Amino acid sequence: MRTLFVRGTTDPASGRVSTNTSGFRGTLAGTPLDMLRRMLFKRSPAATLTDTVQPDPTAPLISMRGIDKSFPQGGGQSFVLRRIALDIKPGEFVSIMGPSGAGKSTLLHIMGMHDHAWSGEYQLLGQPIHQLAAKERAAIQKRTIGFVFQAYHLLDDLTVYENIELPLSYRDVRRSERQSIVADALDRFGMVAKKDLYPNQLSGGQQQLVGVARAIVADPAVILADEPTGNLHSSQAQEIMELFTRLNDQGTTIVQVTHSEANAAYGSRVIRLKDGYVQES
Repeated sequence: MRTLFVRGTTDPASGRVSTNTSGFRGTLAGTPLDMLRRMLFKRSPAATLTDTVQPDPTAPLISMRGIDKSFPQGGGQSFVLRRIALDIKPGEFVSIMGPSGAGKSTLLHIMGMHDHAWSGEYQLLGQPIHQLAAKERAAIQKRTIGFVFQAYHLLDDLTVYENIELPLSYRDVRRSERQSIVADALDRFGMVAKKDLYPNQLSGGQQQLVGVARAIVADPAVILADEPTGNLHSSQAQEIMELFTRLNDQGTTIVQVTHSEANAAYGSRVIRLKDGYVQES
């Protein structure tokens, strides 16, 4: 898997990572998606701080076998997912589709380790997630997965700056290095003027921009996106999908849940669910 970000230059005396940020202004200009394009087309120095385990390119990045998810109902069990078996290779752009209630988002949240109440075997980067304790799962999640939510899920009591910084704090990046990386990201996103604002002071497009920045700032092994364009108008949705395509072309593995055939067409493969079962892959 190729990394999302290029390396910055390191000053041999200070050890500080830096990049050339000429041509980018610290003011809010253009639409939120224009800002996102500028960020993705000019990469961050965060790669020098990445500690994600690199997958074997010949092995699946994600492998699931016999995944079941159910809830108690009327003295029995109501299944949301049944006997799920799938593989996702490094560098794929996979769309999970199906009717409402098919289990799409549930499956994505199991992949993202937000949901722990399931049975079966799940391997991520060769690690047996199904055998790990909660603390070990959390450590892998923080270092390997970037999640983009339909409803943004920014932390309301954190500023734009603090929301973007959060994944770096999970990786034990030093404060001075976090400041440099986040300042660089804010400049490239054109969000310097918004850095001290809270999510409720931003438009929907700006909130999703911050959500995507948060997902990619620490260079995850895989981006999981749950209806990432669901709250955006059509032109913004198209631009988001084009940017995901660009990320995927650079080697980033992406798994998205979508109802949109148009969005799925940007990917390389579709996994279809119906009544909790994989119908085709």
